[in-house]
Amino acid sequence: MKYKILHKRESCVGCGSCVAVCPSNWFIDKDGKASPKKKILDKIGCNKDAADACPLNLISIEEIDDEEKESDEE
Repeated sequence: MKYKILHKRESCVGCGSCVAVCPSNWFIDKDGKASPKKKILDKIGCNKDAADACPLNLISIEEIDDEEKESDEE
């Protein structure tokens, strides 16, 4: 099972909460909004904490199967 990060980036205010709790996969981009370094993951890791930390609830994580992973990365 893989995990896919869903992020409503257009609504991000750049508060950095996700980056503070999960710097291994989140960063603030040049436009001041947060972005995940990887959207498809083998393990959730600290990304669950990033989703919980977002004050606007813009981050969610869903389980996907391996076939969906391949189609998302093309």
